[in-house]
Amino acid sequence: MPRARYKTLVDAYAADIRSGRLAPGTRLPTHRELAADQGLALVTASRVYAELEAMGLVSGETGRGTFVRETSLLPGQGIDQKDVAVGMIDLNFNYPSLPGQTELLRTALRQLALSGDLESLLRYQPHAGRAHERASVARHLLSRGVTVDAGQVLIVNGAQQGLAVALMALLKPGDVIAADALTYSGFKVLAEALHLEIVAIASSENGPDLAALDKLCRSRSVRAVYCMPTLHNPLGWVMPLAQREQLVTIARRHDLTLIEDAAYAFLVEDPPRTLVDMASERTVYVSGLSKNIATGLRVGFIAAPLDTVPALERVIRATTWNTPGVMTAIACGWLDDGTVSVLEAQKRNDAKARQALAGELLKGLTCIGHPSSYFLWLPLPEDVRADQIVVELMHQQISVTTAEPFSVSAHVPHAIRLALGSVDMAVLREALITVRKVVGAYL
Repeated sequence: MPRARYKTLVDAYAADIRSGRLAPGTRLPTHRELAADQGLALVTASRVYAELEAMGLVSGETGRGTFVRETSLLPGQGIDQKDVAVGMIDLNFNYPSLPGQTELLRTALRQLALSGDLESLLRYQPHAGRAHERASVARHLLSRGVTVDAGQVLIVNGAQQGLAVALMALLKPGDVIAADALTYSGFKVLAEALHLEIVAIASSENGPDLAALDKLCRSRSVRAVYCMPTLHNPLGWVMPLAQREQLVTIARRHDLTLIEDAAYAFLVEDPPRTLVDMASERTVYVSGLSKNIATGLRVGFIAAPLDTVPALERVIRATTWNTPGVMTAIACGWLDDGTVSVLEAQKRNDAKARQALAGELLKGLTCIGHPSSYFLWLPLPEDVRADQIVVELMHQQISVTTAEPFSVSAHVPHAIRLALGSVDMAVLREALITVRKVVGAYL
């Protein structure tokens, strides 16, 4: 097919989609039908659709076909906070806050101002944190079932930087890392930026399909597994102990590094043993204080095997040098005096109340989540398109997320994720009522 004609066909489709002559959700001819209708080679017809998909105008869905995208919705809508306009009810991001937290900060600042150690906080800190602060984190982690020495703890600028440090220190571009087919969007963005190859692990009811992971490791040189065994984001599962034991066995069999993301683990009461406690020789545990205290408190931590600490510390030095001394001092003070434990208990109760409200108002819809989590996953029927629902909700001044930012497999399911923790209960109630109406209209 001459190039001019090939480009003309791409341009014609693009013009029809952008003008609305081909409406969002329209199913296009199959590759074979397009080839036959236009007198093209099959490979050329496939190239036409590939270019349209690269332009963000269509999406190919395994086993279903090629569909026109909702072009008013940017690819990955909901993953960037700039997408949430002023006046929009934000069900994209979780930044749960409780009454009285501002006063806690005010009191902590007063106490810090009276500290005899104040001048030292204005200087560079040790890359992994000061020794007594690493000990504070180690004591806190013990309450979470993580038994590590202070020397195995590194303090970082939030859990996201902790995750970045782990990936940069322990993997190199081109390495293969396995992750759940639906996983934390921040990990996906980070792995892509670091040129790591993510391979998807299919999901079972309570976690990853570990038989599939074992098979994958026999055919690919998988170096690491990224997982959220306690309160998976976005699906809310908590892996049972037997499944954790199986994962550890597979990791030892194939010499895998386990990266355990525990950002939301504090919301689960009496969870099974942590992976780092079960396989301390190969597990890097990452968490922080954004969700259990406040997102503006950019203090996180890594617990890692002792032989990996120098490499992790070098990455901290190369990227941020150290955490801000003032913020770290406040955070560790709250760890030591029990403030963090009190806030965690209060936020567990808050999350339970929000989940109960969602269960009441979304009755009749399929909802996947945990009784004490701050997010909810709504899978949609095969003939309902998530991008159309997201756009309709945007028109109703409600911002939610599609499955696209969370998906690392070729198949992106039609679903929406609701973050329940960023608005007050009255606003959440009204927003969920609207979500129920909009989704229900498509069923």
